[in-house]
Amino acid sequence: MSLRNTLCAATALTLVTATGALADDHTATITIATVNNGDMIRMQGYTDQFTAETGIAVDWVTLEENVLRQRVTTDITTKGGQFDVMTIGMYETPIWGANDWLVPLNDLSAEYDVDDILPAMRDGLSVDGTLYAAPFYGESSMVMYRTDLMEAAGLAMPKDPTWQFIRESAAAMDDPANDVNGICLRGKAGWGEGGSFITVTGNSFGARWFDEDWNAQFDQPEWSEAVNFYLDLMNDFGPEGFATNGFNENLSLFNQGKCGMWIDATVAASFVTGEGSTVKDSVGFALAPNAEGVDKRANWLWAWALAIPAGTQQEAEAKTFIEWATSKAYIELVAANEGWANVPPGARTSLYENPEYLKVPFAQMTLDSINAADPNNPTVKPVPYVGIQFVAIPEYAGIATEVSQEFSAAYAGQQTVEEALEKAQAITNDAMEAAGYR
Repeated sequence: MSLRNTLCAATALTLVTATGALADDHTATITIATVNNGDMIRMQGYTDQFTAETGIAVDWVTLEENVLRQRVTTDITTKGGQFDVMTIGMYETPIWGANDWLVPLNDLSAEYDVDDILPAMRDGLSVDGTLYAAPFYGESSMVMYRTDLMEAAGLAMPKDPTWQFIRESAAAMDDPANDVNGICLRGKAGWGEGGSFITVTGNSFGARWFDEDWNAQFDQPEWSEAVNFYLDLMNDFGPEGFATNGFNENLSLFNQGKCGMWIDATVAASFVTGEGSTVKDSVGFALAPNAEGVDKRANWLWAWALAIPAGTQQEAEAKTFIEWATSKAYIELVAANEGWANVPPGARTSLYENPEYLKVPFAQMTLDSINAADPNNPTVKPVPYVGIQFVAIPEYAGIATEVSQEFSAAYAGQQTVEEALEKAQAITNDAMEAAGYR
């Protein structure tokens, strides 16, 4: 099955029963909420095989990332019961698992081999050693760049570039006359969209969200340096309207040949080198950058994972689906149909022990990027929190969404960086005081 055919099939499945009128012939139907990322859409294209194997039909609710987070958070906190399986990540899973809002995945089959899950992914999706979500794929972030444009510019991308080199390269590759932007980066509001990117950028300039007493740090010079650097870089060499661009928008731009570089999720590698990319034969990879003299990179750690909300009436069927979708067998299924480059990455140790997969040009860089991320020590200065592109406290999602909106307004020229940082400082400290942290 080609990616193009998979995308077409997935579009038809969105918000409708995967098996159409035949759903009533099956023993059960489960409803799954997921994000509209390429690997999740690819998974939907194989739903008929799951149903044929198990007799379980599937209703897909496929949503944009910010909307997905709103919908599943509302459903889990109100016990709405709309979904039997939710696509969530490393931020939600430990918090919701500790609150008993998720079904523990402590009885998966021996064949599933829980111990094969990469330690970084398993730890981030567990509470006190109990797994509460199974990773469909894992990721960090890295630089994806046009090797042909880099060569034409007379530059060579190092494995571990600095932000200063990134700017130099963006300037050299920027070609407005031919509709090529030197660089494409996220600016879209949302804690998991542009908020994630500017947070790891801040880390790589020595910034942090909080000091050890939970005081906001947006009034510190590291944040000003990071956000001003980002804004100048994008104003000079980025696409028009970058303030509203997220993962999917930048993926589209890169695949159309409109970006010299793109720094984003490692999972994008299979798409920028796949059949949907006009530049698939001219893409290189490097570690996410750091500012000169700063010992932290702009890389994150994340897994899009499948979890079961407590109270579902379809727990057994939901577990059957999770085992199927996150198994070694599913990886082999995708590899057989679409090649090893298109399997969901970053979740299983055995994948990175497979010599066929290690032939994929981005496989080792993805693993190196994941291993370079340290959620327990995310910043240069000490912090009281765990998490790299997020702070693992319940209040963070609301605070960071508001802060990201202020940053996006600055990107769009509606206010200055200094005004955005001042508002971020006030928003964060007010919220933390109200929550009893200070």
